[in-house]
Amino acid sequence: MSNYTVKLKFNREIAEGTMAFHFEKPAGLSFKAGQFGNLTLINPTETDAEGNTRAFSFASAPYEDELIFATRMRDTAFKRVLKTMQPGAEVMLDGPYGSFTLHNKASAPAVFLTGGIGVTPVRSIVLQAIHDGVPHRILVFYANRRPEDAAFLDDLSVVHAANPNYTFIGTMAEMEKSSREWDGETGFINKAMLLKFIDDLALPIFYLDGPAPMVKAMRDMLSEAGVDEDNIRTEEFSGY
Repeated sequence: MSNYTVKLKFNREIAEGTMAFHFEKPAGLSFKAGQFGNLTLINPTETDAEGNTRAFSFASAPYEDELIFATRMRDTAFKRVLKTMQPGAEVMLDGPYGSFTLHNKASAPAVFLTGGIGVTPVRSIVLQAIHDGVPHRILVFYANRRPEDAAFLDDLSVVHAANPNYTFIGTMAEMEKSSREWDGETGFINKAMLLKFIDDLALPIFYLDGPAPMVKAMRDMLSEAGVDEDNIRTEEFSGY
């Protein structure tokens, strides 16, 4: 693991209450799609008991020429400082860490069950897999309340059209509160939804990531469906 100083290029809102931060990619940094790093503020203008460091999954794929991190914008000192940083401002990056990466066995489909900001490593994994032309079948089930809340929805939907081994299944639980049109799935991810797209639940490797309650619910659902624990991998995103 190494430490890097990374420079902010710009930030942007990618969903209601969610922002992406684009940084220059430092020379020598190498990471695998699905990994994360620790960002530390340098001489922040304010701090609080939660400290100046947070773990962020790389939302950018390794082949991309910039680093992208994304987060829900809670009202904490860290988030306030991050949001007000100007282009050219620097933070410290420590990493990479983590093993939430695509498996090697191409005959086993990769099925991602994700929600909310948990989608950040999924963007990295999917874009890198498509860039590399891996033979795996990849399915992404992405749950949100409304399209307005769904980070990187366009990125994950656009690549779907051009890649026959990749299937994107978005689902929204509260479309009655949305002002947008939606022609995807509705409701929560469940066994019946999975079986619409997967013939045999015993074959895939399942990747669960998102808020801890969602990860637990998905793990319980898969266990009840008879999925082997060895075929389930998890990554939890707290509310930092």
